[in-house]
Amino acid sequence: MEQRGYQLGYARVSTGDQSTDLQIDALEAARCDRIFVDKGVSGMQARRPELDRLLDLARSGDTLVVWKLDRLGRGTRNLLEFLDELKQRGVKFRSLTEGLTVEGPMGDAMITVRTAFAQLERDLLSERTKAGLAAARARGRVGGRPSALSQDQERGVYQLYLVRGHTLEEIGAMFGVHKSTVSRAINKEKARIEASALQSNAKLDT
Repeated sequence: MEQRGYQLGYARVSTGDQSTDLQIDALEAARCDRIFVDKGVSGMQARRPELDRLLDLARSGDTLVVWKLDRLGRGTRNLLEFLDELKQRGVKFRSLTEGLTVEGPMGDAMITVRTAFAQLERDLLSERTKAGLAAARARGRVGGRPSALSQDQERGVYQLYLVRGHTLEEIGAMFGVHKSTVSRAINKEKARIEASALQSNAKLDT
């Protein structure tokens, strides 16, 4: 009888003040035997201590489980190379949110398509950010700390921080603002989202 491999969960957030609770809850629900957590580690960094520990322990037949594919970070090519390395070692992979695995030709194809679209989305967001900065410069705002970000820019900041996992400093550099401005933008967008949710619930109750 074939012995069951271990389910090795991995969670990551880019800054120390972000919570891993959602990821860990999902990994525990997936019955992971062990969970490794990197906090304050950007997905663009080549070295991620807890992921390295997981890989050192992983053996053929084990499964690396993540809440979402982008928790492994880095670009499309590096991610595909990483997953191929797992496959060569006999280590399986599972992404809970996307329902992806690297088992079989269809799994390989889905991983490739999903990572390609994720990279495209990041590139488009980067292009929109650059276009916004260029428009601001054209209106006479050249560098320095702007008085405020537009609502669209605040929405972009929120996405970069909570969805894409960029740090406050990285986002500040993109928009040419201090990290405190980025933090305020995130809080404002979060408040708008919560207010919208409350309004929706109120309509449902009526």
